[in-house]
Amino acid sequence: MTRIAYPSLTSATASRLADFYSHALGFERVRTERLDDADFSKLLGLKRTPAQALALRIGNQTLELLQFADPGLRYPPERSSNDTLFQHLAIVVADMQSAYAQLAASSDWSPITQPGPQQLPQSSGGVRAFKFRDPEGHPLELLQFQSGEEPRAWRRLPPGNAFLGIDHSAIVVADTQTSLDFYIGLLGFRVSYRSLNRGPAQQRLDGVSDAVVEVTGLSPGSDEPPHLELLCYRSPPARAAQSMPLASNDVASARLVLEVDDFAATVDALVMSGARLISRIGSPREGGEAALVCDPDGHALLLRPSNKEERHGPGGTATQH
Repeated sequence: MTRIAYPSLTSATASRLADFYSHALGFERVRTERLDDADFSKLLGLKRTPAQALALRIGNQTLELLQFADPGLRYPPERSSNDTLFQHLAIVVADMQSAYAQLAASSDWSPITQPGPQQLPQSSGGVRAFKFRDPEGHPLELLQFQSGEEPRAWRRLPPGNAFLGIDHSAIVVADTQTSLDFYIGLLGFRVSYRSLNRGPAQQRLDGVSDAVVEVTGLSPGSDEPPHLELLCYRSPPARAAQSMPLASNDVASARLVLEVDDFAATVDALVMSGARLISRIGSPREGGEAALVCDPDGHALLLRPSNKEERHGPGGTATQH
């Protein structure tokens, strides 16, 4: 592992969803790419279907929205913060009050946290946080670090922006050690922090009664965000989502695009470990080769070789619109 290149979300209507991310959360549209080749569909485990990849940028991070001409299932209406389906993006904000006000002025999103942003105790990181769902159901989090305790990546940014960038992607896992064996033993992540989050503020944040969450932060080869966060619910225990496994064109489907130094050796190790391999193909779009695999809880990871030249988000030199 050298870095998490970017997260990718499936969208029912990418352009409309991009409007929400732009107006409510400060993202900027940077690129639209038309994808109509059999290899890309095969990479994602689908029959050939045209797709559109829309890249958004916030700070130094990129988010990809993928819309398919042959759409899959909508985001399931029955969902909880402790479902193994859950995977959110945490967006760092400079000031929670102004960021929350900008979000509140937008429409069609729905809160997870009630009644508003929560101040977590020092034992849970001491951050202010607010979880919600975008108009299509993807979960998101606003995150404000305590002054003077921001991770280094968030201290270097110029003032003036309410929304600074994507800090991490958090996934619900059934068992922390099983996930560590996968992400550390096979992919080379390292543990950067741990906490056991509990109490009234955590319950309000997650919208889950009696929530006790084992939180483990995992860093890739690069110290630059985004990183990965494991959420293992001790109480109530993580529940397997009825809609798993997801197809790549289902709206609840999300992928983390990971860059690895030795692509062949990494994929071979994953296969030998028994990891679920969706595809392994030659892919010019992803730098020559790519593979789609699932972690022990079904979360999708798209692996591609590390590129010595700096990539500027999904699609490389895609046409801008």
